Formats: sequence, C-alpha cells, structure tokens
Amino acid sequence: MTRAPLITPVLVAGCIIMLISFAIRASFGVFQIPIAEEFNWLRAEFSLAIAVQNLAWGIGQPIFGAIAEKLTDRKAIILGAIVYAVGLVASAYSITPLAHQTYAWLVGFGIAGTGFGVILAVVGRAASDENRPMALAIATAAGSAGQVVGAPVAEWLLTMMPWQSVFLVFAGIILATLLVLPLMRAEPAATKAELEESIGQVLVKAFKDPSYTLIFLGFFSCGYQLAFVTAHFPAFVTELCGPILPGGALYSIGITSTSALGALAISLIGLANIVGTLTAGYLGKRYSKKYLLAGIYLGRTIIAALFIIFPITPTSVILFSVAMGSLWLATVPLTSGLVAHIYGLRYMGTLYGIVFFSHQLGSFLGVWLGGRMYDIYGDYTAVWWVGVGVGLFSAIVHLPVKERPLKAAAA
Repeated sequence: MTRAPLITPVLVAGCIIMLISFAIRASFGVFQIPIAEEFNWLRAEFSLAIAVQNLAWGIGQPIFGAIAEKLTDRKAIILGAIVYAVGLVASAYSITPLAHQTYAWLVGFGIAGTGFGVILAVVGRAASDENRPMALAIATAAGSAGQVVGAPVAEWLLTMMPWQSVFLVFAGIILATLLVLPLMRAEPAATKAELEESIGQVLVKAFKDPSYTLIFLGFFSCGYQLAFVTAHFPAFVTELCGPILPGGALYSIGITSTSALGALAISLIGLANIVGTLTAGYLGKRYSKKYLLAGIYLGRTIIAALFIIFPITPTSVILFSVAMGSLWLATVPLTSGLVAHIYGLRYMGTLYGIVFFSHQLGSFLGVWLGGRMYDIYGDYTAVWWVGVGVGLFSAIVHLPVKERPLKAAAA
C-alpha cells in the first residue's frame, strides 16, 4: 500500500496564506503607541478597534466556513483577502477612533476568510486520516511563523515610513497570497452518511451534544489570553519592564530599548509556538485530545500567574515569551481535530467556525478590557488575573468531553 504524503500542494499553499495573514494580524500591537500618540487617543480607543477586529473575526469564521462549503474554499479565500486589504487601506486613512473601530470589522472578516476556519478545513480534507493531526499542526504552526516575523517587520517598516504607509504595504502583501490559490484543491473527505446529512442536521446534532458546548466554552480563554498578549504585551513591556543594560546579552544583539524588547517578545512567542504546535499535532494522534487541551490550559494558567507575581524584568519577559509561546496555538490543531473526530469532516469549517466564535469573544474581551482597565488603573494587573481565572476554567471544562465520533443522523 502506498503511504499518503504528509506535505501536499494544499498544505503548502495553506501555510503560505496562514503565514502572511497572521504576520499582519500579529503586528497590530506594535501600532498601538504610535497611533495613540499621533492622535492623543486613550489606550482604550485603539484597543477597542483591535477588540472589534477580533469579534468580527469570530463572527466571520462560521460564515466563511459555510461559504467555503457551498461555493468552494478558493472563493472564500479570495473574498477574505479582498475584504482584508480593503480594511487595511481604509484604516490607513482613518483619523478618528470611530473610523478605526468601524474598519476593524472589515479587517476582522478578512482574517476570517484567510485564517483557521477555512484553511484548516481544506487542509484537513486533503490529508489522510493518518496525517491529519500533523497536517493541521503544520498549518497552524505556519501562522506562528507569521507571528515571528510580523511584529519585527512592522517595527522595521515604521523606522522608514509612517504607520499609514505600513498598512498600505500590508494590504498589497495580503492580496499577493492569492497567487497560490491554484494549489488549493481538495476533494471532500467524508463518509457516505456525512454527505447525506444537511448542514442543519449536523448543527442540531452538535448543539444537542453537551461535549460541543464544553468545547465552545473552553476555547474562550484561549482567545482572551492570546489576544490580550498580542495587543498589549509590547506596550506592557515598553512601560513596565526594567531597563536594557548596556553590555548585556540583549543589548549585544541590538535590543537596546524596551520597545524593541516588546516586538522581540511577540516574535519569541511565535517561534516557540512553532515547536509547541507541531508537538501538539504529534501527541494529538497518540493521546486523548481533551486531556492534552486541559494540560495546555493549566500550563498557561501557571505560567501567567508566575509571570505577574514576580518582578517584570527583561529576563522574565524572555522566559515568559518562550514558555507561553510553547503553548500558544497548540490548542488549535487539538480543538479542530477534536471537532473533526467527533462530528466528521463534511461541515468541519462551519462547526469549528462556531467554536472559534467563542475564542474570538474571549479575544474581544481580552483586548478591550486590557485597554479599559489600563485607563482606569494605570496598569494591566487585573486583566492578567482574569486571564489566570479563565485559563483554569478551560482546563476544567474539557475533562467531561466525550471524545468519540457521533453517528450521522438518518436522512
């Protein structure tokens, strides 16, 4: 019997799209201080724009999943890239908080069309049962690779041009990803019973299943923690971290300011996450996905609690970034794989998209609450501790999930 290849044209194209889409998304925290200072905005006003973007991403994810299942994956990706680019261009010419918050809806919907829901669904369908967990992990890790380069590239571009021009450059780059679309061809991989089910039947079956509700609730804290750190960590490090000492290891590699350290921290999170996500994909084939998820959420909870308890120094920032990064998107291949395992591949994009909406509700709250609490109290301490609490909640709610396939409903 011929062994199915792991690396396929679909996986390569999906990785490219995910890398670029997430590189741009991961850079937005770098713009927080330049934009707020130029227009003299409160921190909460720009934070709300990023929060709205995350909420739109969550709302758009099941919509784009359904578009992909009805009209083909490639049409969904084309629409997503165009909307993403339009949102970036419009944001570049915005001079009021309301305008930024309004156009953030377009950016969020664009991320939905070029992100996890659509890309992981097509990659999952194109992969064999044997290779699916690792294929999903590789595609997710590509998003992490984007995070490695996104913040530093944005920081570098800001040294040469205003933030508005950087947004325009990013719009052109996201449209360039459409060049790989001819590779995105995947035949539906579903059983006969799954093909005979309507999307309505599948949704009713999932909504009646307590395990689907638990997976939905558990994904909330992932979004809260990731979005808060992505949006606020560069500013957090810039303002609260101890000085970068001349002659030290960081200084010797060109990290001479806390602003540069903040961008480096986001990159280190993404770099560590490549290893963490691939490891999660490897383990997901061999061990219970729900227990792996519970362990990841518990690990995040402990790491965040220790980080905020101890003094914030350049060393603690580096250690936190590597530790948290190793668990960063490790939840994604496990959660998407769990949804596919229990409910099948036919409507994986829509079902995972709905679960991902919970993730983005958490993202909205994490980003918005971070800015709001900062303006009220002058620091992020309370927001960190909320993240610790919701992380522990997610670790607990995954334990009762019944990790077995549900039978297709009778036609």
